[in-house]
Amino acid sequence: MCGIVGLYLKNPALESQLGKLFEPMLEAMTDRGPDSAGFAIYGDEVGEGWVKLTLQATTEHYDFKALIAALEGKLGAPLDWFQNASAIVLKIKAEEAAVRAALGELAPTVRIMSAGKSIEILKGMGLPKEISERFGLGSMKGSHIIGHTRMATESAVTMEGSHPFSTGADLCLVHNGSLSNHFRLRQELRREGINFDTENDTEVAAGYLAWRLQQGDSLKTALDSSLEALDGFFTFAIGTRNGFAVIRDPIACKPAILAETDDYVAMASEYQALSSLPGIEKAKVWEPVPATMYIWERESA
Repeated sequence: MCGIVGLYLKNPALESQLGKLFEPMLEAMTDRGPDSAGFAIYGDEVGEGWVKLTLQATTEHYDFKALIAALEGKLGAPLDWFQNASAIVLKIKAEEAAVRAALGELAPTVRIMSAGKSIEILKGMGLPKEISERFGLGSMKGSHIIGHTRMATESAVTMEGSHPFSTGADLCLVHNGSLSNHFRLRQELRREGINFDTENDTEVAAGYLAWRLQQGDSLKTALDSSLEALDGFFTFAIGTRNGFAVIRDPIACKPAILAETDDYVAMASEYQALSSLPGIEKAKVWEPVPATMYIWERESA
């Protein structure tokens, strides 16, 4: 059992309050996921020719300052960065592939949690409240965010096994449920060049979407195909650069609720996670239909 939550702001005037609005939503899912928690937040986009990466260390007190100095010396590219607890957000004017290659050489133990123009993924072991406080969620700004609280059932409780999982540039996935064919599918995807860092079944779902997108599928087509390729029961929330999507398997035994007002769209595993939102008493509230995709996105800049 896990908890998933998401908040997409239709009203840009609320973007300065995104973290404040979302924090109680994530913490409301503590009973569903006390082992670890995480979130993917979108905002503070970088410009043309730049890439934004979230890096997280697997050990405390990692010397990110030394890493940045080495990276700057190796690539000779303009960059900016800031540290947030055990993670840093790096903005650099370079090709993503070149940055990944350099990081793999300079810091093989540092995890690249996300990459793109807008996304930041922050996660770790501990109660949702601890994760919120660790990364300062309540003061964060942005346009939309998805989060997850985990109760581990099929793999170890680790930072790497926490959600969200990156599925490509500015894409990520959180999952409540269980996949029965993830061992076989992991082997097939590895033959296609998809790498995995954990034994988590959700990472396989993320890898499957990444592979389909690499083949040229749209997000909608990739999600449609996942309904046949992924055996098991699941509710997915998928973050994109411009919005988010929600989809449930055809049986839909994992709970989900959606709410929409003129100001926002919100989703959660349980209604209690939505109850703190302003205007929720007047929102359109409904249970997503099985095997049906819901997507909210603003137009690309």
